[in-house]
Amino acid sequence: MAILTWDQSGQRYYETGVDRGVLYIPNGSGVYDDGVAWNGLVSVTETPSGAESNAQYADNIKYLNLLSAEDFGATLEAFTYPDEFNQFDGAVISSPGVIVGQQARKSFGLSYRTRIGNDVDGDSHGYKLHLIYGASASPSERAYQTINDSPEAITFSWEITTVPVAVTGLRPTSIITIDSTKVSPADLTALEDFLYGTAGTDPSLPTPDFVLTLFSGSQTVVTPTTPTFVPATGVITIPSVTGVRYRRADTNAVVTGTVTIGVAGATLVITAEPVDGTYVFAPLSDDDWSFTRNP
Repeated sequence: MAILTWDQSGQRYYETGVDRGVLYIPNGSGVYDDGVAWNGLVSVTETPSGAESNAQYADNIKYLNLLSAEDFGATLEAFTYPDEFNQFDGAVISSPGVIVGQQARKSFGLSYRTRIGNDVDGDSHGYKLHLIYGASASPSERAYQTINDSPEAITFSWEITTVPVAVTGLRPTSIITIDSTKVSPADLTALEDFLYGTAGTDPSLPTPDFVLTLFSGSQTVVTPTTPTFVPATGVITIPSVTGVRYRRADTNAVVTGTVTIGVAGATLVITAEPVDGTYVFAPLSDDDWSFTRNP
């Protein structure tokens, strides 16, 4: 067995900073399909609670400890916040520049990045991505002060509580943390494409199940390509995409090459599915398309 050593070069780790805050707005189905950059983020203080010991006694001895349910909360501080956050802070914009307070509060998603440093690379050694689900913000105090010879910008602060969401095979959770120094760079890039968006896709917060699958190494993320269609002739051209299989919705038959809608005015739906369990579709991917030939 090796002898323990301490404080070796390159192993003096620390964490610092917070940046790349993103607010995620859920749609009517609870999917976080719209992300907005949160500028001016000052701090995020994570405050887990619960998991308190409740001693049980039997046979005149301390028999066991039962732990209470664990909860996750946070305190968010920032110089400013996106306009889209008003609806989560109990406010409604009735018209441009007019904000009505004391309204119903909605839940939201959040992500932010913190840095990992060491004695060799400084604070650029790596970073952690923090993904928050089912968050709600409580009303916060705002102290406006006169401008003097030492002016300071005020900061806004919110107490955040959460409702855990389901995770297959694990207990429900409100937070997932990804360490860039310990995961595949390709998988990390794929996740960041979802979180921050790409030239062709809006930012979104994937479900915990999708995040865990992405980093499991057992599945590859693919995005179905939309078939092309000529309405005048009714010809649908099926694209060739690795990991994707296309079917006719009317017969469930697998289709490749071209498919023709023979009757003017008729409609055909084409669906897509992963070819097997080694592939998974990217969140918010379209997987069905309806085509109608010109009458």
